[in-house]
Amino acid sequence: MYADKTFVAIIPARGGSKRLPRKNLLDLNGKPLIVYSIEAGLKSKYIDKVIVSSDDKEILNVSKQYKAEIINRPSELASDKSTTFDAIKHTLDNISRYDYVVLLQPTSPLRYEKHIDEAIELLEEKNADAIISVCEMEHSPLWSNILDESLSMKGFLKEEVLNKRSQDLETYYRLNGAIYICKTDKLLETGGFFLKDNIFAYIMSREYSIDIDEKIDFDIATVIKKSFQDEL
Repeated sequence: MYADKTFVAIIPARGGSKRLPRKNLLDLNGKPLIVYSIEAGLKSKYIDKVIVSSDDKEILNVSKQYKAEIINRPSELASDKSTTFDAIKHTLDNISRYDYVVLLQPTSPLRYEKHIDEAIELLEEKNADAIISVCEMEHSPLWSNILDESLSMKGFLKEEVLNKRSQDLETYYRLNGAIYICKTDKLLETGGFFLKDNIFAYIMSREYSIDIDEKIDFDIATVIKKSFQDEL
């Protein structure tokens, strides 16, 4: 609880994953990947309850072992076509009402409790309905474009970008997938975290913003996670 408001953290974790099979249970420096999100939620000063929603018995068993509450998600809500909102709504339909939902995706193992707490504090500071975490982009999107089959780069860059140094370009930010917070009634009304108004960004540094989708992401997270541990 924070400022008389209650917060439930929901960690949606399907058993299936095409690009990186069983990724939510892969061993990352001695722990299953999903455990890092569970621990971050439980260590938060403000999260009242941490719930893992999954269709997979092994994920549910591991989550329970690490002190998260669990929701057995129906298989029809865990297909490739199912959305994160489907999982969240199913969870909310089966628990008591909390003022805010905090989505912690299990693929963000470098998001710590301090980030969750800072995002919740920003929510209160801004009197916001929603907060979403972002990080600075690795490369400016102004240096990118599409290519057709000819591979011609004619007009690839806009004239105002040509010959500019990267430090002379505007700073762009991207979603990093680590933290989504939304007032529960607004979330259910909108069907997602991206509200049209009263929504703000919580900025995280890039080293904490790895979102594991493919093996290379997992390998990078392994190296960074170990470097953090070596510094302790």
